[in-house]
Amino acid sequence: MSARRHDKRVGYRRVSALDQNTERQLEGVEVDKMFTDRASGKDTVRPQLQAALDYIREGDLLLVHSMDRLARNLDDLRKIVIDLTRKGVHVQFVKESLTFTGEDSPMSTLLLSLLGAVAEFEQSMIRERQREGIALAKKAGVYKGRKPSLTAMQVAEIRKRVAAGEKKAGLATEYRISRQTLYSALG
Repeated sequence: MSARRHDKRVGYRRVSALDQNTERQLEGVEVDKMFTDRASGKDTVRPQLQAALDYIREGDLLLVHSMDRLARNLDDLRKIVIDLTRKGVHVQFVKESLTFTGEDSPMSTLLLSLLGAVAEFEQSMIRERQREGIALAKKAGVYKGRKPSLTAMQVAEIRKRVAAGEKKAGLATEYRISRQTLYSALG
């Protein structure tokens, strides 16, 4: 297999929240097929990543904006890249300007581990700073918490509809909330 031949150019994008925009990821990069997840990086359920991994074949190129968009942590990153390159798939991280082919040198293996570890460290630092900021805001009495997912009027409407026999799962989908959020609102 030639290092330059790619039967299909497959893109994968991931954003952490439903309202985030994926357009900046792989902007201007030509792909034959694109897969996009709207899920937290720590979430193990990423259906579009699984769909991309099922779709991709030997000779294809997987294009990802950056390492932190593909994997939850360093172990996950290394596993995905190694599994793909063993199948004859090339993996390219656009932001880092790195491509892994399976014929990688010890230096590229080091770069994958090092940059993956830096991305994992950066995420943990962000979470730590967020926790510290919340603790200070609570201490100062200014922390309001997250905005409620449902208004009081919506909760009242949902209660009526549940009492009338409507299914909770359907209501959760309609209101774009998790079933747990619905149960908490009803409780």
